[in-house]
Amino acid sequence: MELAYIPSPSRGVLYLGPIPLRGYAFCIIIGVFVAVWLGNKRWVARGGRPGTVADIAVWAVPFGLVGGRLYHVITDYELYFSPGRDWVDAFKVWEGGLGIWGAIALGALGAWIGARRRGVAMPAYADAVAPGIAFAQAIGRWGNWFNQELYGHETHLPWALHITSSEGGRVPGYYHPTFLYESLWCVGVGFLVIWADRRFKLGHGRAFALYVAAYCAGRAWIEYMRVDDAHHILGVRLNVWTAVVVFLLAVTYLVLSARRRPGREAVVEQGAADDPDAGEVETDAGDGETRAETEAEAEGKDEAKVDVTKAAKPVKAEKAEETEKAEPEPESGIKDTADSGKKG
Repeated sequence: MELAYIPSPSRGVLYLGPIPLRGYAFCIIIGVFVAVWLGNKRWVARGGRPGTVADIAVWAVPFGLVGGRLYHVITDYELYFSPGRDWVDAFKVWEGGLGIWGAIALGALGAWIGARRRGVAMPAYADAVAPGIAFAQAIGRWGNWFNQELYGHETHLPWALHITSSEGGRVPGYYHPTFLYESLWCVGVGFLVIWADRRFKLGHGRAFALYVAAYCAGRAWIEYMRVDDAHHILGVRLNVWTAVVVFLLAVTYLVLSARRRPGREAVVEQGAADDPDAGEVETDAGDGETRAETEAEAEGKDEAKVDVTKAAKPVKAEKAEETEKAEPEPESGIKDTADSGKKG
């Protein structure tokens, strides 16, 4: 008998009258809000306009949902198109099944369309939203907990996940909570990107590339632990291969981008500097300083000038007094001349 374990919810949907409230959908929605909120804060801090991230997200989120579902359906087509299956189930997103690879790929296309309409450079936008996407994934993974899916091998560890459902070929028991492992990993990735961005002033899409590389590094070993059905290539799960390939591409971009375009973008959104609602913190492309830091330096120089001027005033006054003492008085000469004229 297990003394400690992670219980699974008795059901993943509640009904508010005729309206179903699904835990999986709630996790996705909350994750999107977190990503947009944090992305907006980072965008404004870089000198962009408030609201730009949300405007572009209107394009990115629907594209991402479609891409994530397409990837899942294509890579697990037998769940929907094999004999005895109903192809209509392919449209039931609320039942689970969103592939992150398709979501990021098609979501990036939607973001590119939105960024182009706003006149925003896509790499700068990607850098702003990168950690938010990681946190959104961390929240979204809890949707798998509500659906009792995507768990790992059987285990008797204290944090084992207790699966109680027998639907879809599940075998009730205690398994590795791979959804939790990935959720915690994504939280770490989000904080890693935030730290690295502050420390190294990442720009031109490198913060996003770091997020991709770090996520793939964790996804590879977590994916290897899972026991759900999946396609294999050379005995290895398809998503493990995908994680390895995408990891190599992200690292390659990081290296080449740092060599070709070092530093960070000076302007992330045209005209934002003249917008009174835009952020007061704007990044300088040369050394990564913010506008606030530059102004602080300028104020410090002005104060130094004032101090030097004040210190110089007594010195000038002393020199003036010495000069006056050294010069002869002109009044005595004029007086003598006048007297001599009277005598003559």
